[in-house]
Amino acid sequence: MDINEIGKNARNALAELIRSDTETKNRALLKAADEILSAAPEIIRANRKDMEAAVKSDMPLPMQDRLMLNEKRIEAMADGMRKIALLPDPMNELISEDRRPNGLLIRKVRVPIGVIGIIYESRPNVTSDVSALCLKAGNAVILRGGSDAIRSNTEIAEAIRRGISSQGLPKDLVQLITDTSRESAEALMHLNQYADCLIPRGSASLIQSVIKNSTVPVIETGAGNCHIFVDEAADPDKAIPIIINAKTQRTGVCNACESLVVDRKIEREFLPRLKEAFAEHHVEVRADSAARSIVPEWKEATEEDWGKEYLDLIISLKTVDGIDEAIRHINRYNTGHSESIITEDRNHAARFLNEIDAACVYVNASTRFTDGGEFGFGGEIGISTQKLHARGPMGLRELTSYKYEITGNGQVRS
Repeated sequence: MDINEIGKNARNALAELIRSDTETKNRALLKAADEILSAAPEIIRANRKDMEAAVKSDMPLPMQDRLMLNEKRIEAMADGMRKIALLPDPMNELISEDRRPNGLLIRKVRVPIGVIGIIYESRPNVTSDVSALCLKAGNAVILRGGSDAIRSNTEIAEAIRRGISSQGLPKDLVQLITDTSRESAEALMHLNQYADCLIPRGSASLIQSVIKNSTVPVIETGAGNCHIFVDEAADPDKAIPIIINAKTQRTGVCNACESLVVDRKIEREFLPRLKEAFAEHHVEVRADSAARSIVPEWKEATEEDWGKEYLDLIISLKTVDGIDEAIRHINRYNTGHSESIITEDRNHAARFLNEIDAACVYVNASTRFTDGGEFGFGGEIGISTQKLHARGPMGLRELTSYKYEITGNGQVRS
């Protein structure tokens, strides 16, 4: 189907959704979740074909993990849609209200963004997450996944469309572009007549391509060069499990720790313990000369390593003289995603929270918590690393704009 026709259908479907109440949207989401579970055998068969193609093309193992679906992951997709259905509806939420001296009542209320385009790679669960979030927030969505997951995405999208249409909502509130060519992505990037914003999810190269080429406004979801700073006042019994979790629980995700910063005051006691933990989990360390003087087995880091998102069992390690240097280093090389400090010093924790420039800043916790589900949003449409409109995990409220409703009684301006 022509991309312009898809955009037109989305805009027409949106007009019907705006007239629907919360209960109708909730029933549609619950039914869509049921349809995904019912279609699990077909989704898994389609995913196997995607996985076979991924293996043949030598897709990196962390990316294969993001692509793979099984019954447990499909159940999690359906459960995520159900959780979103239970969340408060942000549409028409009153943000503020003011009665002016002339009697005008000015109300600021939430409204949908409108038609949202999503360009994404590999992860088929994105199809269900963003469809549910967009629908609940009152938006229509146009999905453009990658060729590596096209079979999986097609089955999931069709299940969702069956579910929402069974409850009287137009199925074109959710549309998947099945053409995975570069031309289809470019067409979506220029769908200004129908699309209100575009959100890219995937590799740094994909995100930058959309930012540079799209004429539709873009909400940037950035790559994740996430740091953990082990302060001189860190408790090593806390630090090591946090670091291992952030690095190894899932390596191919944007909230995994890619860079470690360690205060030199504790390096001789801490680094040998860290070496054992990393060896147990098969993590390759690329470290500076100070750290390598203590653990010679670690590889020498280059300048490129300080800013690299590995998405693999690799981590960079930089030693620093205190919190001032740590903050400077992290703010220079981070991607505005998620940064964490391990410390028992309240003043250092407060400085880190205040001075680190990132969407999510942690004290004594893993960066892996940067996630819409973990934040209680039911899911996420992406992790925004920009500062305008939305920042961090984007849930329902981040998929709305607002308008002013002004009620008078004959007032005219003098």
